[in-house]
Amino acid sequence: MNYNNIYQELSCNAFVFKELLLGISKEEYLWKSNPKKWCLLEIICHLYDEEREDFRVRVKQVLETPQNSLPPIDPTLWVQDRHYIEQNYSEKLKDFIQEREQSIRWLQSLKNPHWNNTYDHATLGKMSAHLFLSNWLAHDYLHLRQIIHIKFNYLKNISKESLDYAGNW
Repeated sequence: MNYNNIYQELSCNAFVFKELLLGISKEEYLWKSNPKKWCLLEIICHLYDEEREDFRVRVKQVLETPQNSLPPIDPTLWVQDRHYIEQNYSEKLKDFIQEREQSIRWLQSLKNPHWNNTYDHATLGKMSAHLFLSNWLAHDYLHLRQIIHIKFNYLKNISKESLDYAGNW
C-alpha cells in the first residue's frame, strides 16, 4: 500500500470540499430535503470535528500508543450539543480546510510509521492504524457523495424543472 497516495487524496479532497462549498448562499447551506437530514452547514461542522477529534487522533494514537483507550466520540450527538446549525458557515469551512492542511502536514512528517499497529476495540476487535487511515479517506468520499446529493436535490427544488434530461441520478 502506498500511503502517500492516501495522503494525496486527503489533500485533494480538501480542495474538492472547498470548491464545492465555497460561496454558497445561506438559503442553500441551510436547505434540507428532509428535517431529519443534515444541511451543508451541519456537514461541514461534522467534517471539522471529525478531522480534529476522530481520524487524526485515532491514527496518531494507534501509531504511537495503541494500548491506550481511544477518547470517546459521539458525532451524532455533536450536531445538537455543539449547535452546528448556529455556526458560521464560512468560518467552519475555513476551519475545516486549515485542520485538513494540518493533518496532511502531520501525515507527511511521519517517519517509518507502524501502520500494522492495532488497537483492540471492545466491540469491533482489532483495528489497525491502516484501517483508520483508509476509513478517513472513505469518510471523505461518503460526505462528498452526500454533498453532491444535497446540491442536486437543492437544484431540483429551486428550479422546479425535471432534471431527467441530465441523466439518471
